[in-house]
Amino acid sequence: MSSNNDYIPPKVWKWEKPRAGEEWRYSGVNRPVAGPTHDAELPVGKHPLQLYSRGTPNGVKVTVMLEELLALGHRGAEYDAWLIDIGKGEQFGSGFVEMNPNSKIPTLVDRSGAKPRRVFESGSILLYLAEKFGAFLPSDLDKRTEALNWLFWQMGSTPYVGGGFGHFYYYAPVKLEYAINRFAMEAKRLLDVLDRHLGEHEYMAGDEYSIADMAIWPWYGSLAQGTQYDAGEFLQGQEYVHVMRWTKAISERPAVKRGRMVNRTTGDPAQQLHERHDASDFATKTQDKLTK
Repeated sequence: MSSNNDYIPPKVWKWEKPRAGEEWRYSGVNRPVAGPTHDAELPVGKHPLQLYSRGTPNGVKVTVMLEELLALGHRGAEYDAWLIDIGKGEQFGSGFVEMNPNSKIPTLVDRSGAKPRRVFESGSILLYLAEKFGAFLPSDLDKRTEALNWLFWQMGSTPYVGGGFGHFYYYAPVKLEYAINRFAMEAKRLLDVLDRHLGEHEYMAGDEYSIADMAIWPWYGSLAQGTQYDAGEFLQGQEYVHVMRWTKAISERPAVKRGRMVNRTTGDPAQQLHERHDASDFATKTQDKLTK
């Protein structure tokens, strides 16, 4: 492995904007301080639940959960999904920051009660909705604990996949051998953790499909299939047979197919529903129909 690196960390770190040639996709909106950058109220639709998000893996977790709840007949799970363009820094608008001081998607606002209730962090949103509607979280204490084990495993492990492997392999303007090797190794280790577990269980919490599956599938399903970060060939060398079986089964669920379309802005226009305000939008407002 090459060791050419003359960088010496300073005693006190100071933020410097990226120089020409060092930019990456979101470098224009990254900064070392929190808080809003501009005034912008969040739109509010007609449904009890208001989702402010984008169709990234973290956003897909929540739209899949909402569509699954609706498929079960939970009318109170009707929602408006508003697109937040994180590339333009819309997550730093004053209204968004008020609902999520961490300025990350997704953010949910529940307006079904006497006053709006904010829910942020995708894992927290999944747990909130599961408890609110009594669905997709096993009632048996052993199975419930197992589901939560894996939900928090995903929340803790995936930054190594996204901010680690994804950033250095796909986004970073400079490719660093050590960083890519370090996080590729960890991404593959995490896939192996999943594969071993799913070799003995149908779903993450056993025989019940749960919020743990909804949290893990958007990240690791696409990674195993090679569609995440264009890294399919790079990460070859191991066959994750059980992950692929589980991934295929979840991908074929009708609610999952709908959920992954919501707030999506890339890929096939027929699979992009930038905003969702009614179930009929899936048939009438995908990007292929709006651009004709």
